[in-house]
Amino acid sequence: MSASPAKDPEQPDHLIDHIKTAAAARTPLRITGGDTKAFYGEAVAGQPLSTRDWTGIVSHEPTELVITVRAGTPLADVEAALAEAGQCLPFDPPRFGPDAGAASTIGGVVAAGLAGPARATVGGVRDFVLGAQFIDGRGEWLSFGGQVMKNVAGYDVSRALAGSMGTLGVITHLSLKVLPVAPAEATLVFRLDQHEALAQLHRWGGRPLPLNASCWVRDDTAADRPDLLFVRLRGAVAAVESACEVMLRDAAGGERMDNAQAGPDWAACRDQALPFFLQPPSPDLCLWRLSLPQTAPVIELPQPQLVEWQGAQRWLWAPASAAAQIRAAAAAVGGHATLFRAGADGAPGVPRFDAQSPAIRAITRRLREAFDPQGIFNPGRMG
Repeated sequence: MSASPAKDPEQPDHLIDHIKTAAAARTPLRITGGDTKAFYGEAVAGQPLSTRDWTGIVSHEPTELVITVRAGTPLADVEAALAEAGQCLPFDPPRFGPDAGAASTIGGVVAAGLAGPARATVGGVRDFVLGAQFIDGRGEWLSFGGQVMKNVAGYDVSRALAGSMGTLGVITHLSLKVLPVAPAEATLVFRLDQHEALAQLHRWGGRPLPLNASCWVRDDTAADRPDLLFVRLRGAVAAVESACEVMLRDAAGGERMDNAQAGPDWAACRDQALPFFLQPPSPDLCLWRLSLPQTAPVIELPQPQLVEWQGAQRWLWAPASAAAQIRAAAAAVGGHATLFRAGADGAPGVPRFDAQSPAIRAITRRLREAFDPQGIFNPGRMG
């Protein structure tokens, strides 16, 4: 533990008092921000504790590439402030539902740990968390990390909050690393089946190309239902232009998209607003997320898939009853499967997350016991 995030002149006393009262009575708390990701994970029963009124940018140091914000600050506000300085959150944080950019909070972004199309090349949420302040299950306000890289001695608790789903504490402040917006961007599209697309992505991945994101999907909105691979490039102007020439030579039949068209498409991919996500084959099907090694081969399952992260993230619609088959297929190539969105029947009895290994389960249990000894924060959210 080292220097704390930028100091806020105010203290979240209302949150601290609420948690102390709940801890004394052992009252479960359901932590919420914008509640845009309430579907993710197991259902939680508890007294609501919202961070939505704890908002504001504490500091933004464009030259230092760091921003410190209160956890209830809308994601849209954070991105707007960064855009004014020509900067961004490189991991493409997704937002779900209408007006979700305004509804999603920066605390929820980190707590959920979800990243968008650029995740495979720039890193995940945890890679951009420099420091954090949060309230533990005793009502103590703790600080970890700081505002620079390489500032942590011992266990990096601030980054452990990423993806913790509110089970370790209530995040109040975050210091995040940001990056300048890339000078140039281009999107290429190729007609390739999934085998060809993965093989080509792996070849490109071994070369010095400014790859930023990829998405393979079958376009069911077109009459001939083509298999399409979209690849986004970001970087210096010369590097992007050179890469476009190289890649269009490598794969026949490719073409460059207009950025005015490609930009909204990538945003729709990030926010699960593409037809693949909005039009499931049947309302009783569940959306499954497969997290795999990038080099994993095509997973032979009967359901149609959408593939991101150069092969490391794959989505499919399938019934809850296919859980064992899907999880076995993912495990066979060194990955795991998550029931991301339940179907119309709610998928009763099917765990949302794959079982953890004994070692990871033991570490997770000890962390929760250390920071939330009464088990009041989002009980059962992660299964």
